[in-house]
Amino acid sequence: MQQKGHHNFIMRKFVRFMNFLIQIIYLVSKLPLKILYVFSDIIFFLNYYIIGYRKNVITRNLERSFPHKSKTEIRDIKKKFYRNFSDYLVETIKSFSISETESRVRMQHINQELFHEAKAEGKNIILLAGHVFNWEWINALATIVPQDHCHPVYRKVNSNFWENQMKKLRNRFGNEALEANDVILNIFRSKNDGSSAYMFVADQTPHFAHITYGTEFLNQKTPVFTGYDRLATRMDLVFIYCEMKKVKRGFYQVNYHRIYPDGEKFQEHEVVKKFHKLLENTLHKHPDNYLWSHRKWKYEDSIKNMI
Repeated sequence: MQQKGHHNFIMRKFVRFMNFLIQIIYLVSKLPLKILYVFSDIIFFLNYYIIGYRKNVITRNLERSFPHKSKTEIRDIKKKFYRNFSDYLVETIKSFSISETESRVRMQHINQELFHEAKAEGKNIILLAGHVFNWEWINALATIVPQDHCHPVYRKVNSNFWENQMKKLRNRFGNEALEANDVILNIFRSKNDGSSAYMFVADQTPHFAHITYGTEFLNQKTPVFTGYDRLATRMDLVFIYCEMKKVKRGFYQVNYHRIYPDGEKFQEHEVVKKFHKLLENTLHKHPDNYLWSHRKWKYEDSIKNMI
């Protein structure tokens, strides 16, 4: 009983600390971005010149993804990545309090007519984005499109506290966030009438136990999620690729491209392949604006016989 009481005391202390921490984050998020970017500059200096966060992973990913680039070019891309990554960190903090007006100014949405076309066709939308900065700021799209329900898809994390915070973050602007394990069932159960849009960050690396398919991406055998691809062969949905572009510091542009099947309907793995090809083209144009610190190819050997 005494041990249990001590454990409960520690947990209460921990919860209070975490609540205090999120309040600090929220207060910091209220600062103007021009001030937050000062913090970003400090993070960049420490990270690039001193800490070297995942430096070997980033270098290896870049060298294998762009084998024809020189060491100088790889070094330049890596340095720009660290700057963009630092901006992404403070911009994510800003997401906790950024207004709808400021969000619309800082994220320009191009080809919005695709959402109206899907609405007129009576088909729900699957949005496919990559880890291109800043994918977190796409959430305000819910205030622009004619769809009544916008569902950002997130992955469960080990901490219930931080999962709740990230869910709150993605539920801003009228969004209805869904956990990745629940989204496919939700789509199948929902009426396909053009009133819903589901936002996937679709280049996640599946857990080793869930790898069933791989494709060629950036000159490497890459394990990929296939959940949204299975939807393409079973339901008449509209698939849209989100091409992210950093225009300048604090300002982004997302250009929407509809993905069409080669025939009358999508074949198995067709959407997966087309999405990764589109993302690959984006990264060739702006290689420094991607999350290269992610260990995307850590399970490469497990899919040698899947391609």
